[in-house]
Amino acid sequence: MSRVVVTREIPASASEVWEIFTDLGGRGSWLSEVERVEIITDGPFGQGTRWRETRVDSRGQQVTEELVVTATDPPKSCTIALAGSTAHNHLTYLFEPVGFARVRVGPRRNGTTVSAVVEGRPHGIANRLLGFFLGGFAARTVEGSLRDELDALAAVCHARGSTSSAAAA
Repeated sequence: MSRVVVTREIPASASEVWEIFTDLGGRGSWLSEVERVEIITDGPFGQGTRWRETRVDSRGQQVTEELVVTATDPPKSCTIALAGSTAHNHLTYLFEPVGFARVRVGPRRNGTTVSAVVEGRPHGIANRLLGFFLGGFAARTVEGSLRDELDALAAVCHARGSTSSAAAA
């Protein structure tokens, strides 16, 4: 089984980060590689929510995948998998509230540590051999993509927080 973990602190509450993260229709506005999102299920974000997400890969090709939420504990965690996949792969996001102080000016403010954890087990002998030979490269590629995604989530949370602070002043 392979595992890749990426963690990022975001200066916003877990509920604020969760709200942005679970707004599937808004993903294309803050994730630069997301071209289109088609929400398949009705209702609020939760276990069983499905959507198709079209992204541009490293070669500039569009790739559409159908994703499904397999577990959720708002605003603490969410696990996502490829819909209909027989592979044993999933991506879990963990949202852990933390407190930190701003340096120099301002009150104590809450933040959130967001961790993205990809876990997978190759399915079939060909995938096991491929994983053996390309495992390190694949892990670095996944890690870079997750880091970019968490950085984008942090940027949109920061921008919304700045807008809210300016409006309140």
